[in-house]
Amino acid sequence: MRYWHFWLNSLILSSEYNPPSFIEGLMLLLAMIVLAAWGITHQLAYIVLCLSYSIGAAISILVREAIAPSPQTRLTRIAALLLLLISLYGLVDFL
Repeated sequence: MRYWHFWLNSLILSSEYNPPSFIEGLMLLLAMIVLAAWGITHQLAYIVLCLSYSIGAAISILVREAIAPSPQTRLTRIAALLLLLISLYGLVDFL
């Protein structure tokens, strides 16, 4: 029980300390879960939802870095741009 209490407190502290980063991480986690569901069912709706989550998270990361740069701004922007380009390419390919 103490183990779960520690994780719950860490999650609450993380969401209070840096809410945009928490939401971006949650969106990417949901994208990974939906991608796993697509891998099992191969339904088009799951991959479109996964790519939509990825695009939203990448745009959110880029906006956050433009407003308040972090110490590793260049690496974060490159990773977000790469995620955005791959997600957009995948979404256009499926549509």
